[in-house]
Amino acid sequence: MNFTLIYPKWEKLDRQTPFILPPHGPVVFAAALPDDVQVEFIDENIQEIDFDRTADFVGISVMLTAQIKRGWEIAARLRAKGVKVIFGGIATMLHAEETQQHADSVFLGEAEGRMDQVFDDFRKGKLQKVYDYMRDLPPIESVGTACRGILNREAYNYRGVQMVDLVHASRGCRFNCYPCAVRFLGGRSFRPRPIDKVLEEMAGINNTRLFIVDNSLAQDKQWEIDLFREMIPLKKKWCCHPIENDDQVLDLAAQAGAWFVYQAIFDTSDFIRDRIKRYHDYGIAVEGSILLGLDYHTEDYIKKLIDFLLNVDLDMAEFTVLTPFPHTKTFDDLHDAKRIFSYDWNDYTCGKVVFQPKELTPEKLQELYYYAWDKFYEEEPQNYKMFKLLKKVMDKEKADGTYKPRVRRTADRERKFDEKKP
Repeated sequence: MNFTLIYPKWEKLDRQTPFILPPHGPVVFAAALPDDVQVEFIDENIQEIDFDRTADFVGISVMLTAQIKRGWEIAARLRAKGVKVIFGGIATMLHAEETQQHADSVFLGEAEGRMDQVFDDFRKGKLQKVYDYMRDLPPIESVGTACRGILNREAYNYRGVQMVDLVHASRGCRFNCYPCAVRFLGGRSFRPRPIDKVLEEMAGINNTRLFIVDNSLAQDKQWEIDLFREMIPLKKKWCCHPIENDDQVLDLAAQAGAWFVYQAIFDTSDFIRDRIKRYHDYGIAVEGSILLGLDYHTEDYIKKLIDFLLNVDLDMAEFTVLTPFPHTKTFDDLHDAKRIFSYDWNDYTCGKVVFQPKELTPEKLQELYYYAWDKFYEEEPQNYKMFKLLKKVMDKEKADGTYKPRVRRTADRERKFDEKKP
């Protein structure tokens, strides 16, 4: 059977340096398909969809709310030609009822062990409108190696420099952060994959550079210790979300190749200052994740926060606007208070204000969002800070003999990065 899997395009975060990473959801989903299914993958962010090509069955994988309307548009064109379309992915779960109006079927939950039934139903002409497994999670041991062979790998680079491959060592999250939908999507249970399976998958990825996309690695200290210790011989270079603030964990993470972390910065406290310093003490760079628009944020507070960021030696910073995604406490609070003024999901990019802030006008918050990006990168432009981050990983690779560009253009571009002087 020929199955086309489509990943819709979306508007990227305004002000951020544009680059495209290989998506994770589709390659994990593809690994769960029956063996007799032939997959053609189309990432609309790097290639156009040929709507004249025929397929027996089409899946649309949607991770972000900002992709969902484009997914519906794609489905409408395909269904008009008589093609059956099934939706899946995080945003499908967040917008399940709406998406049912635009699809022949929606799949909710994790795909492992479920796809044989879906494709058997399709062959029999009995495709169900909804496959709901959101509260029936598969055993974490059943999660196998993602099917990265469907990717057009050469398209995922930054100015010719090899970008990261995405991989996950766990699912779920025991935390319950205010703007996050993980509680709804998979509950608050931390589900680590068997470490031997994680190592096998990482070792098989033909790329030194990885992004461990787990919600947070700082959920089980002993698991982190065991994972990082076993990763050391792989000589991978990786980024991730927060790591445990513990000397043994940080030391093992550095030995295992920790390159940089995304660290939420929510205030100007000594705790945050020390957190960043401790990462740096172990040779781990920090990209701050800064959320603007919380109820206590005034104009003065946000400007002082940016001044603080400039004084704590952050390697990079990513600014976003509080966004009330469905099935989060943020959405419930703002919706109930009638403070949301846009339910156009295309606006939910995390770079556009869609609600009434408490201490600011929407226009002022939008202005401060641009101010934050412009002020932080005023002295050292974003491209240059990214260059320094990329050079750091190349230096690490050269130090342990893993620096091996795979195509001439990548080698030429990386050599120019390496030779460029500050």
